[in-house]
Amino acid sequence: MSANLANLESHLATRSYVEGYTPSQADVVVYKAISSAPDASAYPHVSRWYNHIKSYVSEFDSLPGSSKAGEAFLGGSAPAPQEKKKDEDDEDVDLFGSDEEEDAEAERIKAERVAAYNAKKAAKPKTVAKSVVTLEVKPWDDETDMAKLEESVRSIEMPGLVWGASKLVPVGYGIRKLQITLVVEDDLVSLDDLQEKVAEFDEYVQSSDIAAMQKL
Repeated sequence: MSANLANLESHLATRSYVEGYTPSQADVVVYKAISSAPDASAYPHVSRWYNHIKSYVSEFDSLPGSSKAGEAFLGGSAPAPQEKKKDEDDEDVDLFGSDEEEDAEAERIKAERVAAYNAKKAAKPKTVAKSVVTLEVKPWDDETDMAKLEESVRSIEMPGLVWGASKLVPVGYGIRKLQITLVVEDDLVSLDDLQEKVAEFDEYVQSSDIAAMQKL
């Protein structure tokens, strides 16, 4: 079934697409009904739309929406508009308006495509960068209460910080250090800030070091 180009020309005179503000299945069904590129002199708006939709051919199957709105423009092509008499043509000649209208239309189409791209990009979930960190905390001596030391360290709360498993590792002379695993969101947690907070528990903590770090 062919498309009714006269009706489509009138419809597209004030629109960029058959339906809505982005390409859809309504555009696809009408595009497929047009066997060859429309005559730009007889159907300038259809020609502009046809060339634009042609750039989406590889994406036809994934375009959203229904073809129902486009079916209203199927059912045969009306004859091309009759040419005006020569004297009438001379009276209607606009030497500058045509280019300005085409530029404005091209800018409008470009803006709509950019807006559609940005909306699609914004809808994609953002990947949160995370790291697994092994933190080592050394006490002052073998008499330091390691249970209290660990309790103090775990009391630190920061957005994007999750404490994990821990163990006590011998370092010599009866002294053991706390080795604790944590997961951090890279954009939210500064390891320097975290170590400064750990150092505030100077009753138990002598020093701390980042023993290992791996991106998730």
